[in-house]
Amino acid sequence: MKQLLLLHKILSLALLVLNGLALNAQSQFSKVTSEKAHSHNDYLQKFPFWQAYHEGFGSIETDIFLQGGNLMVAHTVKEIETTRTLDELYLRPLQAVVRKNNGHVYADSSRHLQLLIDLKTPAMPTLQVLLEQLKQYPDLTACKTLHFVITGNRPSVESYNQYPSWLLFDGDLSLSYDPAALSKIALFSDNFANYTKWNGKGRIPESEKNKINNAIALAHRQHKRIRFWNAPDIVNSWYSYLDMGVDLINTDHIELLTGFLQTLPNRYYKADETHIVYQPAYRNDGLDKPVKNLIILIGDGTGLAQWYAGYTANNQSLNVFNMMQIGLSKTSSYDNYITDSAPGATAISSGYKGNNRSVGVDHTGLVRPSLTEIIARKNMKTGIITSGDMRDATPAAFYGHRAERSNYPGILKDLLSAPVDILAGAGAIQKDPVFSDLAKRFAISNSVSGTDWSQAKPLIIADSVASLRTSKGRKDWSSQVFEKSLQRLSKNKNGFLLMLEGAQIDHGGHANVLPDVVTELKDFDQVVGAAMRFADGNGETLVIVTGDHETGGLTLTAGDYCRNFISGQFSTGDHTAIPVPVFAYGPQSQLFRGVYENTAIFHKILQALKISQPE
Repeated sequence: MKQLLLLHKILSLALLVLNGLALNAQSQFSKVTSEKAHSHNDYLQKFPFWQAYHEGFGSIETDIFLQGGNLMVAHTVKEIETTRTLDELYLRPLQAVVRKNNGHVYADSSRHLQLLIDLKTPAMPTLQVLLEQLKQYPDLTACKTLHFVITGNRPSVESYNQYPSWLLFDGDLSLSYDPAALSKIALFSDNFANYTKWNGKGRIPESEKNKINNAIALAHRQHKRIRFWNAPDIVNSWYSYLDMGVDLINTDHIELLTGFLQTLPNRYYKADETHIVYQPAYRNDGLDKPVKNLIILIGDGTGLAQWYAGYTANNQSLNVFNMMQIGLSKTSSYDNYITDSAPGATAISSGYKGNNRSVGVDHTGLVRPSLTEIIARKNMKTGIITSGDMRDATPAAFYGHRAERSNYPGILKDLLSAPVDILAGAGAIQKDPVFSDLAKRFAISNSVSGTDWSQAKPLIIADSVASLRTSKGRKDWSSQVFEKSLQRLSKNKNGFLLMLEGAQIDHGGHANVLPDVVTELKDFDQVVGAAMRFADGNGETLVIVTGDHETGGLTLTAGDYCRNFISGQFSTGDHTAIPVPVFAYGPQSQLFRGVYENTAIFHKILQALKISQPE
């Protein structure tokens, strides 16, 4: 157990990017839109007004100087240009969109926009010119979804009620407002540096966070929004602002913040349900004892970040993290630094590195015997299960031999002669030309419940449910088929190989949808627990858990152990070259320690089974 505790510490340190956010509910982020975004110093953008507007920002800020009777837009007096006026950059564009949208600033009439106007020259003369200019735009002053708010140099609070109802002011948290003046306050803005020196990385010191929370609470008690300026403007800080309840996120990075907010629902997950992990006995773990049965569990696209996301969202527990024999597999294919699933699975099933898109063959196209074919010589049985298409790359690598993974007819033709006792997954095999031949050799069913598991013939379960995500109707399909397969295969006195693929983890990674990744991984981990339980009861079973590659380049950027919450960023919609963990449990599991090529998994398996290496 000391080794296990050490593993947990290493994993925690390896992913210390988690910042411990505490979100109230999963739906909190699903409702966040770009209306919470404030374009700070918007006039410095490449396309003032238009860029933030097209991204749907809820607030845009501009600085103005009164010069020669004109309202000039600039950051400093030295930067004033005669063509950059408030009228040209903001008022005319606003008038155009309000007229286009029938009196609303956005086509969606429920969306609002605030124009925060920072007066850089004395308040009274600048404000007087501004009022005169705005009166020339009745479409704007009458627009109920457009709000003009004055900040910077402001007149006295006592005079606020003298101004038109459509003109509001930025509030000061250090001041107390009577009800009349408070009605003219649109929001409160404050200098973030007044509360903390935090640079946006790691966690805000608790004492400083309390000060920020108190400021936010003060604004909210007065039923006003709050914005902080001079605040860190990076992804980690944006998470923190949302968590603390900041209403407008100040940014100079319009596109980055828009992308962050738009994809946020796909990058966070909060578990409403968790599963209890199996507590292993370790009685045969890591011992030099004979291995009769082999269980290989392949989480497609599953790297350390995916595992740790599941761990975070499952009460800090996973079955796989109770395995003490751990290694790292380098996943590149023969012809590419970044593999796809076909050569990734082929390396495990045959011990050879193939080219991308090839299954069951080496880089020259030469057919290489798979574990399925090798163990058949010892009269062992084989089961292959996938929560995807049974003709796809990972399952196909254990019975097929084709240079192109999409050659489904060829792969099914290979199945006719493959020593497979059980094949389960999705796939429209009934439409394939070889289906009638398959039906002669296999007992084919289309559901787990409709399968005669005592049938003497080999089985194919072509179940369309298998390709659904657990959240969309597959439920515990993988666990059901796994348990049924164990019962059937374990009756063979010479032992068995059972391979199960968690295919949908990879799909979630490709789509950059973290909830799918985590829910699928948790489903997969329950199969891991069932495999460990069987191994403990059997005493002659080796369990190996790994991935064929990592998908999505997942980085964990926020999480909360107590609330089973996790959030992250994806760097790609494709595979990466990141090595994947190899976990092993049972006799001979000690062979899988270390860092090695993915092909070494095959050779270690043969060593564990005491089978000679094929020539």
